[in-house]
Amino acid sequence: MYRETLQSTRCIFLLAYLLTATHAANAQESNTEKVGDILLILIPATAYGTTFLLDDKNGRTQFYKSFFTNLGVTYGLKLSINKERPDGSDNESFPSRHTSATFQGAAFIHKRYGWKYAIPAYIGAIFVGYGRVHADKHYVEDVLAGAAIGFVSSYCFTTPFKEVSVTPIADNGTYGLTISKKW
Repeated sequence: MYRETLQSTRCIFLLAYLLTATHAANAQESNTEKVGDILLILIPATAYGTTFLLDDKNGRTQFYKSFFTNLGVTYGLKLSINKERPDGSDNESFPSRHTSATFQGAAFIHKRYGWKYAIPAYIGAIFVGYGRVHADKHYVEDVLAGAAIGFVSSYCFTTPFKEVSVTPIADNGTYGLTISKKW
């Protein structure tokens, strides 16, 4: 478990470093946009990495389902709606991919591990949405739609992580409870 955790942590930092290095070369991009691009990787990677930290195989499967559903819906809409960006750079404005990915990660953390762990991720996801509008890459409705898609994709496939489970037993006149705890 320790090696998996170490490997996932290294991957997160490597991706964040590569993303930062790539954007450092682009002097025209604002700091708000750079931070948003880093959070695009960091929030979902943190959600995914947490499943390794807690040895949460069921959570990992749930993350895959929500992540790929989010990705498919977001790109499907981008290709079918064909809405021009506010800056005129292309026709992939609706919905915001950055916002959908960050809200998918934040909502996964929220639903799986609890509200108090998700607060920083939600703050980061909101900042990403703000940054996309501020950078003239999206309209407000693009960001709101992306946030909704990310949130719903995690909420559809994610269940709370339980360390203790209590299961009732009823068999042939025997009644009781089974209590199990993850160690």
